[in-house]
Amino acid sequence: MLTTADRLFSDEGIRVVGVDRLIAESSVTKATFYKHFGAKDTLVLEYLAGRHDRDVEALAALVEEHPDGVERIRSLLESVVAQLQAPGYRGSPWANAASEFSDPTHAVRASIAEHREWQTDALVDLFKDAAHPMPGDAADDLLLAWDGAQIGAYAGDAIAAAASLRRTVELLLSA
Repeated sequence: MLTTADRLFSDEGIRVVGVDRLIAESSVTKATFYKHFGAKDTLVLEYLAGRHDRDVEALAALVEEHPDGVERIRSLLESVVAQLQAPGYRGSPWANAASEFSDPTHAVRASIAEHREWQTDALVDLFKDAAHPMPGDAADDLLLAWDGAQIGAYAGDAIAAAASLRRTVELLLSA
């Protein structure tokens, strides 16, 4: 069910995909769906938790693979660029979810906020490892540039978005 939800939510959006379609494409019964999730919002939270876990695992692998702080940031950049330029790229699942859940008190928004906090903290750590003089500011700048690149790649020109993100990273690393 989560694999199907991940594919459909990523490809089409969260709100547009109904429970009946999720059930049909997952080949589970309604009873099974409701037993495990109770409601679609619970499935959405599980979907986001899975996305978060994959991001955490990918960053941990990157950190382990690259002992040098600057190389870690450049490796992260290349990973992001590969996503931006992948066929069928649909933007950030986090930004997409945020756009579909406008109520700031909704549990989905809390999940997004927790992920953003983790992402910011992880970038601060990467910039500390790279001996950046202002790791918090650099992390904020990179996260904002990353957000813009994701939107630019999805809604416009992925090559230009990637090039802009690369320039931003190099400017940040030269500080």
